[in-house]
Amino acid sequence: MQVTSSLLLASLLLLLLPSIDTKRAGKGRGLRAARHKLTRDSMRGVGRSGRSGPSRLDCSEVTESGDVFIDCQDRRLTSIPTSQTWSKQPKHLLLARNSIKVLREDAFSGFESLISLDLQQNQIFLVEEGAFQGLTRLTTLLLQHNRLGSLSEEALIPMPNLGYLRLYDNPWNCLCPMDSLIRTLQVPSNRNLGNHARCAEPSRLKGMKLKQIDPKLLCKETDPSGDQQGDQTDPIDPVQPIPIRTKPDATTSCHTYRFPQIRMDCRNRGLTEVPTGIPEDVVHIDLSHNSIRHLKPRDFHRARGLRTLNISHNNMEHIDTASLYGLLHLRELDLSNNSLHFVKYGVLEDLYFLSQLKLGGNPWVCDYSIHYMVYWLRLHPVVRHSGLLCRSPPEHTGESVAEYVHSYNRECPKDRQHSRTDQDQTDPELWNTPMEVQGELEEEELEPSHLRAPQKYQIIRLS
Repeated sequence: MQVTSSLLLASLLLLLLPSIDTKRAGKGRGLRAARHKLTRDSMRGVGRSGRSGPSRLDCSEVTESGDVFIDCQDRRLTSIPTSQTWSKQPKHLLLARNSIKVLREDAFSGFESLISLDLQQNQIFLVEEGAFQGLTRLTTLLLQHNRLGSLSEEALIPMPNLGYLRLYDNPWNCLCPMDSLIRTLQVPSNRNLGNHARCAEPSRLKGMKLKQIDPKLLCKETDPSGDQQGDQTDPIDPVQPIPIRTKPDATTSCHTYRFPQIRMDCRNRGLTEVPTGIPEDVVHIDLSHNSIRHLKPRDFHRARGLRTLNISHNNMEHIDTASLYGLLHLRELDLSNNSLHFVKYGVLEDLYFLSQLKLGGNPWVCDYSIHYMVYWLRLHPVVRHSGLLCRSPPEHTGESVAEYVHSYNRECPKDRQHSRTDQDQTDPELWNTPMEVQGELEEEELEPSHLRAPQKYQIIRLS
């Protein structure tokens, strides 16, 4: 009996052991380990996505006029984010001012709906031939302000609709590998591709525009012995004539951002005058923190669609009457922190739709020349203005210019007060009185007799 019971107990234990092991593996350590592994993998995945591309919170996704804009500017990105990052396919991708160095093949896979791509102000030095594969709808590509030394035509082939390409401010090495690209840029129909881009090397082609260079010079081979012989007869670095000083060009001096609105950032560029070549369709211009002292006529004559203009912090002293001519749509004007004493008559006449005017930080002189500004502001009450305070003369320092003009009109200045004689001449109550007659007689007595005019009539006054 004991043996039978022992056998039954052993058999029961054998039957229970697999279920216990299964329970341990499936619902105990195994499940916890699996969960830990999934959590660990997901955390690793988040880390990888954070390094390779931004999450939705890193970039702003904006829809304007039906187009989706993805703004990933100033995000310290080192590579192109994946297209699955956002809910909608963007038409405009802004990646300016990051740390991207290389554009790998199929870097923009999944971005087939892109119309514009902004990659300016990165550190790009290499673009693989298939980097732009699939961007058949792309019309605008901005690659200026990078470190590109060479680029082949094959890199542009996947973009048949490309009509606007910026390549300037790159150290282009104008040798044989650039032959196909330069020939493509010089096709007459490609008039907006590669404008202003110049060679940085070799020295014999330095400074020449890619649009104007002779492609035959790119693959020109030199014989080492010939070079040595040539070095004996010709100087290595011939003296170049001093170039004629010209005004700076806005395209190469400023950073231009085309989306969502065309904006030019010309801050801290060392400009001493307003650059030429401002695009006609530019909407915002920031010229602050430069050394522009004088606004001259027709400085902004092409920028007819300008909405905001910032010329603050320039130590500006003079604004000519026609300087702002044609800016009929200007909404905001910042003239603060300059050296303006007054604004000439007529300077503001074209600013029909101005709504904000910043004037602080200027040494405004409260004399008659400042009246124009006050009268113009009275005629345009919708304009919000700030900073219009008297800096001199001392008796008006700190007073608002409007208060000064009001007090000027309320009380006649001392230098304009009339003398007693002037008051007698202008007081009608004193006309034709004995006092007046006595004055006339005294004047006649003082006048020499030979200069007195003969009187034809005798006037008798009756009291």
